[in-house]
Amino acid sequence: MIRPTNFKIALSHLTSRVKQTMVATLSVVFGISMYIFMNGFMTGVNDIQTELAFSTLAHIRIYNDLPEDRSNLLRNISLPNATLVNVRSAKVIQYTDGIRNADRLIDAIKPLPGITGVTSQINSNVIFRNGSTKVNGQLSGVDAKAEDELFGISESIVKGSWEMLDRRSDGIIIGEGLAKKLGLGMSDILLVSTTDGTDRNFKIIGILKTTIASVDNSKAFVKISSARQLQGENRSFATDIQVNIEDFNQADELVKQISQKTDLKVESWYDANGQLKAGNDLRQYLAIAVSLTILLVAGFGIYNIMNMTVNEKIKEIAILKAMGFEGLDIVQIFLVQSIIIGFIGGQIGILFGWIVSSVINQIPFEVATLETLPMSYETTDYLSAFGFGLLTTFVAGYLPAKKASKVDPVEIIRG
Repeated sequence: MIRPTNFKIALSHLTSRVKQTMVATLSVVFGISMYIFMNGFMTGVNDIQTELAFSTLAHIRIYNDLPEDRSNLLRNISLPNATLVNVRSAKVIQYTDGIRNADRLIDAIKPLPGITGVTSQINSNVIFRNGSTKVNGQLSGVDAKAEDELFGISESIVKGSWEMLDRRSDGIIIGEGLAKKLGLGMSDILLVSTTDGTDRNFKIIGILKTTIASVDNSKAFVKISSARQLQGENRSFATDIQVNIEDFNQADELVKQISQKTDLKVESWYDANGQLKAGNDLRQYLAIAVSLTILLVAGFGIYNIMNMTVNEKIKEIAILKAMGFEGLDIVQIFLVQSIIIGFIGGQIGILFGWIVSSVINQIPFEVATLETLPMSYETTDYLSAFGFGLLTTFVAGYLPAKKASKVDPVEIIRG
């Protein structure tokens, strides 16, 4: 418990050296505000990048892949009346292609807790033709409503209507870059050729712009039934099942549950795009490292100021100890000063950090889907900044205070 007398002496020290107190307080303000700004900006950048990535990437993907143990690897053949025939250059036999009963699997995984949306797709490599112009790309057969629920793709339509995709079996929606490459526009006819040599004409009913080059420059969407007809497959066939969940960070848990219901490959977004999470984590670590460095620099500044104060007040400390003040009282006097500086600087720093973040958030930045620089306002950032600020000032004040408590009053008074 802090004695009232110690508290009054601490206040008198702070008010007697106003400039030093202001410099120490401003150090805390700057450190905390930069901590809030750096973490808010990095979190905002990560959120935007994740949002852009998940505009075309599902949290979980289910598809037919080769077995991990290569159990269908053709290595040898047993023949009647023969021992063994060795096979050189072993090949993998793909007995099935795609997902044959996609609807049944979708019905099985939809009730799982945490799942917010499921849709099937038929993705295939094709050649888009317009006269003599050819472009290699990817054709996706989709359920327009389910696809939009998962990815919000209708918001990327710049011409035409996404909903028309379910109404027209001959309709196709293509990326803006692909349309420019082929010299096509709305209502034009686009010839699509599969790798099996099947051709079909589609009418352009929409053009989209996602700002993702791989989509805008080489991808097109058709009704899933039309894609099945083009591939010559049954009505429950799909190449991919895309799943979204409430918290994409929990994808690995859902992968385990879904894997129990199917022998197909179940892959989380993290496994397929580990570089996305790695980039997010690295930026966050960098922001924290820079911010803590700034707070430590501020702490050294406070330490120097408190150390100077101890040296200046050394005779007063000696007199106080001669009057009966104990070492704990001296520690309290100087520790209270640093805590007051940290508390006041912390509150102002939080306010200033919010103001800086708000100003940065208004700076125009028209790139991709952004209009302004991204900024996040997480409560945990503000609380962490205030907590680290108090901790830094506490340590910076305690060390000089401990030094002051060990002063021998007899030696100081004797000079």
